[in-house]
Order: sequence, then structure tokens, then C-alpha cells
Amino acid sequence: MRISKKRLHGFLKTIKFHTFIRRRAFFMHKIRIKSFIHSLFFFPILFYGCGKTGAIKWLASTNDLRWYQESLEFSEATGTTNVIGIIESQAGQVIDGFGACFNELGWDALSVLGTDSRDSVVSLFFGPESELKFTLGRVPIGANDYAMDWYSLNDSAGDFSMKYFTISRDRERLIPYIKTALRYEPQLRIWGSPWCPPVWMKNNGHYACRMSEVNDLCCVQKEGKEGITQFIMQPEYLGAYALYFSRFVQAYRAEGIPVYAVHVQNEPNSCQNFPSCIWKPSDLAIFIGRFLGPKFDADQTGAEIWYGTIERPHIRNIDTVMEDDQAMKYIKGLGFQWAGKEVIGRANEKYPAIPLMETESECGDGSNDWKAAEYTFGLIRHYLENGANSYMYWNMVLDETGKSRWGWKQNSLITVDRASKKITFNPEFYLFKHFSYFIEPRAQRIVTRGNRKEVAAFKNPSGSVTVVIYNPMDTDDEVVVNTSMGNFKATMAPRSFNTFVYGIGNSNKF
Repeated sequence: MRISKKRLHGFLKTIKFHTFIRRRAFFMHKIRIKSFIHSLFFFPILFYGCGKTGAIKWLASTNDLRWYQESLEFSEATGTTNVIGIIESQAGQVIDGFGACFNELGWDALSVLGTDSRDSVVSLFFGPESELKFTLGRVPIGANDYAMDWYSLNDSAGDFSMKYFTISRDRERLIPYIKTALRYEPQLRIWGSPWCPPVWMKNNGHYACRMSEVNDLCCVQKEGKEGITQFIMQPEYLGAYALYFSRFVQAYRAEGIPVYAVHVQNEPNSCQNFPSCIWKPSDLAIFIGRFLGPKFDADQTGAEIWYGTIERPHIRNIDTVMEDDQAMKYIKGLGFQWAGKEVIGRANEKYPAIPLMETESECGDGSNDWKAAEYTFGLIRHYLENGANSYMYWNMVLDETGKSRWGWKQNSLITVDRASKKITFNPEFYLFKHFSYFIEPRAQRIVTRGNRKEVAAFKNPSGSVTVVIYNPMDTDDEVVVNTSMGNFKATMAPRSFNTFVYGIGNSNKF
């Protein structure tokens, strides 16, 4: 038995539904759901009979109808236009996975729910049986713009020995957030990055780089400027900061959270009104090569050092660090976000042996609409096409305001309404599922041919192939896909995301 898209759409028009109970293997447990759509979309899947080996699974989402299954068979389909060739023999980079950032305001939003409901929301993101199957998590080292307020892990001025270093603040929100995720994905790979060092290590003595109504930076004379390092570049400060990083890794490990990598500075060229710190690339090279790297070796942290997160489109900023012999021997990867997308392809060409990561998906303006998901599809495709091994979303969960500590309303995958405690699954949640649910860790991106740009394909370790296609048009769009197993033809709905999986056996399930 299978419910048709047309019949399902008509059914949705007549039904209003706000709450349902889900077992762990279904979709959600004891939380209030804003829309019946999310649960109902699973019925076509649950009722779908197992196909023969080599069957094609096709999941689609539109703004009106999300996560529904269509029928599809291999055939002798041909075409002269809108043909996509899947070249499985031409493999690109390995995909390490997808993930997002753990932020204080996210846990604060989740905390309005009961413990079971809160944990069930987290379970949607992490674990092999989850909806998004995230395998990576970012954590701020000290405050970021989605912290409750500004702080560092050592606010004791002049404490070069880190006697008063503490993660007690993190035990209130970030660590419970991460530990909940680890219950569902014990192999979760956590990496950290600071937005700002302790303020006594900065030459303006403040978390912010520029004045605004959301901070108390006193005067123009204390504002920073791109190209001028704000960190106090003296050996005792550089050595203390290296120790600060080492203590962070060790403290989190003692909490049962193995941090596999650190990125030395979030957006080192951006002068913000929230926690931030400008670094010249040459000064970052000094810090990495002469202080941080040797300290990590001496303390045997086991954590990697990445040069990230790069937010400017200038290859010279990357070259300056990568061409420094002392720094280069410690750098294990490069992280990119925002305008860094314009240079990741060049970096991939120049440093092909270095892993690349997209570190923060652009956060939008709080619209949480289909247009935002369509834009993010372009970002995901661009980064993966240009060599990224992993892709990170920003806020998994926010409340209905979506506002940061400094007032910018941003998007999230899930929204929690504080008053009603309703849960809303935003369009980007479904977009990520179209990728992360079907692309296994250690999959390889494979080459596609044809005149369609809105496509990405991957060969999974299990042997299946995942093809994700976006139809940006306002009309149905027919496409022919040529594969090693045969051809198939699909008519994609207007402005839809479509995932096709083939080369799978009867044991495969959604």
C-alpha cells in the first residue's frame, strides 16, 4: 500500500493536528508538534514494500509537502536535454559528515520543554537512527554571539599559569547539551573555536571589537581594525593562550567529551560588536607554529590544530600561514565560512592533501522559510563541489525570536515556542535531511555530467549511490539520470529538493 502525493495533499488540507506521540523508532517522543505534516510524511515510507536489489528510492520535499516518496523504476529513459550522468568511476573527496554548533541559547530554548521532550529533540540530530545523523559538533571556547552573555574560561587578569582556568560555566549549558547528543551518537566528533580570548589578552581589554548599543566598549580609540592584530603579541601572553587551549581540551576530555580539533580563531578578520578578535595571518602563524603547536605536543592533547575559520576571499591570507614552515607542520585542516566560500576552491587546488571544512552555514535573517532552504542548498552544493569534506550548520535550535545576544534574528533547524512549547521543523531541517540522512560517513563525492548545476552525487561505503537534485523552477521539471545500473526519468515538483538512492538491497530502510 502507498499513499499517493495527490491524495496525501488533499488529506492535509482537511486535517488540523497539533500533538502526537512518537516511539523512538517513529519520529518524536512526547513533544508538541506544530504541524501534522511531519508525522504524516512518514506513512508513504512505512507502507512502502521492500524493493528488489537495485531499486530506486526517491524522496522529495516542497514548501507545501515535505518528505514524501515517489515511485521510480530503472528504464530505457533517454533524453537530449536535462540529462545528468553519474560518473561513479570518478570519485572526489571523502565526506566526513554533517553537523552544527552547540550554543547556550539553543540549550536555553530547549530547556522550556520537559526533560524527555528536550532530549527527544536532540535525538533527532544525532545517532545512526536519527533524522539528520549528524556526526560533527562545534563548541565555542568561551562566549560567542549566541551565548547568554559574555565570558571566557579564565577572566582572572594576568593568570599566565592558568591557575584559575575553569569550565564551570560550560557545565551549566554547553556540556549538558553535548552529553545529551553523545548519548545518541557516542562517536560524535567535537571541535572547538574561540570567538575571543580572555579580554586581558586583548589590547582593548574588551570582548567586542567595535562599539554598539549591545556592549559597553567605551570609545573609538578602543575599536579594532582589520589587518591590525588585537591580541597582545608578547611571549607570555602567547604562551598563556596556548596553555588556555590545552586546558580546554584536557578539561573537556575529563568530562568525557573528546575534542578532536580546535580552530584557532572564529573569523579572524571580522571586527564585531560581540566577542571577536582580529589577527593578522602572519601573527596567527607565529601563534600556531611557535606556541600552540609545541604546547599541544608537549601536553600530548591528541587534538588537531586547524586554520579556521576563514571568512575572507583572499588566498594570500591562507598562503601566509600555510607557507610558514613552523606553522604548516601543525596545521591539519582549513575551515571556511561566509565569504570564505569564494576561496575554498583555490585552497583545494593549492593544498590538495589538506582536509577542508565548511564551518558555519550562513544564518539568514530569521525567516526560516523555503527561500532560505533553497539558498542553503546552493551553499552546500558549492562547498562540497569545491572540496569540503564536511558541512556545519549554525544553530540547531532557537526560540521563536531567533535573536542572538546582540539582537540579530537568525535561522535554525528547529524552533521552540517558549509560550506554547510547540516545536516547528523549519525548511532547512528537511534540506539537511535530504543530504545527511542518505550520505554515509566516509562516502565519496562523485562526478556528475550534464547541463544541470543543481545536483550533487555520492558513493556510500555500503555501495549505494545518493543523488540530490534541486529544481529551482516554478514548474515541474523532467530529468533523465544515467547511472551504471541503468537510466531513470523523474518529473520533479516545482522548487523541490529530491534525493534518489540506488544500489541498495532489501535491508535498506529510511
